[in-house]
Amino acid sequence: MAKAETKIPVTTETKPGAAPSTMQMQMWRPFESLRREVDRLFEDFTMSPLKLPFRRPAFDIEPFWAPESWVAVPAIDFVERDNAYEVHADLPGMDEKDIEVKVAGGVLTIKGEKREDKEEKKPDFHLRERRFGSFERALRVPEGVEADKIEASFKKGVLTVTLPKTAEAQKPVKTIEVKGE
Repeated sequence: MAKAETKIPVTTETKPGAAPSTMQMQMWRPFESLRREVDRLFEDFTMSPLKLPFRRPAFDIEPFWAPESWVAVPAIDFVERDNAYEVHADLPGMDEKDIEVKVAGGVLTIKGEKREDKEEKKPDFHLRERRFGSFERALRVPEGVEADKIEASFKKGVLTVTLPKTAEAQKPVKTIEVKGE
C-alpha cells in the first residue's frame, strides 16, 4: 500500500533587523571534510585497542554499534522551476513528525532527529541497540520568494519544500542577441 504524501508545517520567524547568525547559515567550507578525516585519524590512535590506525579493525570485526555519524547531514537538491524553487532532501527512515522546517531572516532551516531502538532475544544471547542522532541544514532563501507561502511535504523518505516565486521573479528572461563585427 502506497504511503500518502503528508504536509509538514513551515514556521516563519521574523525579527526586525535581525541578520542570520553563523549557526543558522551553513557556509561552503572546502576543507571541512579534509579536517574531519585528519581529526578522525588522530582519534583512531587514542580509541580502542581493537582498532588499528586508518579505521581498520584489528581482527576485521566491527563492533555492534555504528559510527558516531549515524545521522549525517541529508543530501539536498535545489531545483528552479518557472513559478517556484524546490528543495528536495533525502531523509530515509524518518517520519514527518521528526522533521521541522523554519524560515527566519531569509534562511530556510531543516532540522530532524532520528531514533532507533532495536532488541533481539534468542536463547543464547540478548542484543539491544539504541541509536539516535540529529541534523540541521540551513539554506539562504533566494530573492523573489514569497516567504509566507512556502510549503513542505514529505513522501517516501523525501522532504520537498516549495518556495513560490513572486510575480516579478516569474517574468520571462529577455535573451539579447550577440552580434559579430
